[in-house]
Amino acid sequence: MRKLASIQRIKKLEPIEGADAIEKAYVLGWQLVVKKDEFQPGDLCIYCEIDSLMPPKPEFEFLRPRGMRIKTARLRGQISQGIAFPLSFLPAGFEVAEGADCTDALGITKYEPPMPACLNGVAKGTFPGFIPKTDETRVQVLQDVLDKYLGETCYITEKLDGSSTTYFLNNGEFGVCSRNLELLEDAENSMWKVARELDIENKLRSLNGNFALQGELIGEGIQGNKMKLKGQHIRFFNVFDIDHSAYLDFDRFTAMMNFLELPTVPVLSTGYVLENDIEELVRKATIKSTIHKDAWAEGIVIRPVKERIELYNNHFVHNRVTFKAINPEFLLKYGE
Repeated sequence: MRKLASIQRIKKLEPIEGADAIEKAYVLGWQLVVKKDEFQPGDLCIYCEIDSLMPPKPEFEFLRPRGMRIKTARLRGQISQGIAFPLSFLPAGFEVAEGADCTDALGITKYEPPMPACLNGVAKGTFPGFIPKTDETRVQVLQDVLDKYLGETCYITEKLDGSSTTYFLNNGEFGVCSRNLELLEDAENSMWKVARELDIENKLRSLNGNFALQGELIGEGIQGNKMKLKGQHIRFFNVFDIDHSAYLDFDRFTAMMNFLELPTVPVLSTGYVLENDIEELVRKATIKSTIHKDAWAEGIVIRPVKERIELYNNHFVHNRVTFKAINPEFLLKYGE
């Protein structure tokens, strides 16, 4: 899955208007600012993605004012996502190869935002193994996927900035899960509150099968409530058929949501023909939210209208072709 730090090639370099000491580099599908003359086109480097949490080592000490975290930045008007370091930062003996994952070798971990109090719960157990976790790969590392699926008819949804929530019914047992845990029922936990308010258990039982519903919990007390909502709400984006270990196609997903009378994430397009252009996809993601017109959307999620499975690619959860483009303006405004 995601490599926070890896050996990558500097594809090209471009000047930044009015800047003498820095220039723009292209790595994978990312654009970032580097020191002028530190790299040449074709050089290998250590590329660290945004959300990387760097260890307290002297070479990373300049990041301490930022909490050792790599974030999206704007430097001399240029959006910069990630940091490139020279290969000399690698520990002795590390085998250098393009694409090699050096996250663990450098002691880098992933930044995780603190859990809001309303979402804290008592763990019943780990996340169930019969349901895939929710996760989307960023388009900037998926050039090979865009090459292969160019022209595929896809649907686009708004990516909501909330808390991933899964409800399931499996062999008669109803469960509620956060991103990583199954939770015991708790009257103070927002995921359970919403489940009871929307009667999700009984709705799942009406399907006469084993299914999981996955969505984003948004509203008061969650991720700063950027959309200024009253109360807490769930918007669904997945239905997973547990018996067949498969996600529902878009048409079946929307039909089931209508039957259950449950809300989905905002659907922006149902007939988008996939382009092979990472920069254009990021531009498509640079939009205001359809839920609150004055707030930046977090971005977009793109999926084929008919589910596609990619067996020979380790980018995807459950081998499902699905990915996100994150709005850089959202990242800049909210310090992400």
